[in-house]
Amino acid sequence: MKSRIPKVYTYADYLEFPEDARVELIDGVIYNMSPAMSRIHQEIIFELTLVIGNYIKQNNKPCKIYTAPFDVVFVEEGQDESKAINVVQPDISIICDKKKLTDRGCIGAPEMIIEVVSQNNPAHDYIRKLNLYTQFGVKEYWIVNPYEQNIFVYVYRPETGYSYPKVYTFNDKVKVSLFEDLIIDFSQIKEVL
Repeated sequence: MKSRIPKVYTYADYLEFPEDARVELIDGVIYNMSPAMSRIHQEIIFELTLVIGNYIKQNNKPCKIYTAPFDVVFVEEGQDESKAINVVQPDISIICDKKKLTDRGCIGAPEMIIEVVSQNNPAHDYIRKLNLYTQFGVKEYWIVNPYEQNIFVYVYRPETGYSYPKVYTFNDKVKVSLFEDLIIDFSQIKEVL
């Protein structure tokens, strides 16, 4: 009996999926995304996008901020993007190298990614995406958990990858390492939830 070799999906395959398909590819495996985000999930994304977006605009930073659905395609050194096997739609992506931007999203690692945990599959953010973002050198990765009301902040170092996360609560002020003077007060975000 022949054993079936599972198909490894690429970005070229991903582009052929129906437009309403909410999926991500990690190491060529298809992962279905949660159906609809909860209201709290959306509120957190909105508030963080508002605070960070206003900071970028007011301080004339060369960065752009995007929310899902927004494709981030991770490519290996010298790899044609159509052959990439990692395509995700982070809740929030901050890109400061505008050469990475395309009409569909971003080719290469954003400088910062924020994921808001969904109840359906927390391991996706805490394990799969953490490993993926480490592999491709995302400079700063936040995991915001509205159910535990905490924030894990990972800062990438080229020599070591991510160190242990700094853990904050929704009562804390959290510094964005990507910018010299941006601090997000989660107690203010908590008030609007």
